Amino acid sequence: MSYQNLLLSHKGYTAYVTINREAKLNALNYETIAELKAVFHELQQDDNTRGVILTGSGHKAFVAGADIQEFLEKSSDQAMELSAFGHELMDSLSTFPKPVIAAINGYALGGGLELALACHIRLASVNAKMGLPEVSLGLIPGYGGTQRLTRLVGKGKALEMILTGEMIDAKDAYQWGLVNSVVPQEELLDTAQTILEKTYLRSKSAIATAIHVVNAGFEKTIDGYQLEIENFGKSFGSEDFKEGVTAFLEKRKPNF
Repeated sequence: MSYQNLLLSHKGYTAYVTINREAKLNALNYETIAELKAVFHELQQDDNTRGVILTGSGHKAFVAGADIQEFLEKSSDQAMELSAFGHELMDSLSTFPKPVIAAINGYALGGGLELALACHIRLASVNAKMGLPEVSLGLIPGYGGTQRLTRLVGKGKALEMILTGEMIDAKDAYQWGLVNSVVPQEELLDTAQTILEKTYLRSKSAIATAIHVVNAGFEKTIDGYQLEIENFGKSFGSEDFKEGVTAFLEKRKPNF
């Protein structure tokens, strides 16, 4: 499938998804959200893809927010539909059964930060700036930011970011637990690739299950501990378990 607002490439088991609207600082419009939903659906079905790196084109921005022009003259009902559409994308990223790394190569604001928050791991370049400035527009974050940011950095820090609408730099984002690490921009993609290559040595089925169980721990209606018990037991019947244990006993690397 061809995409108008995205670039898709592969390096080994890794898919590189680049939001390619550099002139707009890679702002998220409706079409880009739709294409992101489509490309991740495509990659989920692709057995040759075992991990994804999501980034923005150029050196200035990961995604500098939503395309505000689209907000004009929308009714409350239409705004709710737009929010729900964005939530569908973010939910599909957070529950994606293969590791997804956000390589934050510049500004990640509003919907852009929410996109990064939905990924499993976030890496930032030293020049990255992050924030949720929606209150400056008389809005609140609408793509899951109020929930996912709070889970990562805690209620106090999340409210500080959301209520002031101010940006934080990569150093503060790391100290707050918003990003996993900060690296020079020229090393950003290689660092993400290195992390993914470590996961390729592990069990695909176990990784998918781990993502599912970790996510379930944030659902109020699910007992995450019980789900862990059940899935720990189920893993004993998998082919990956048999290969992993056999390889360990034979003192060799497993072939997953």
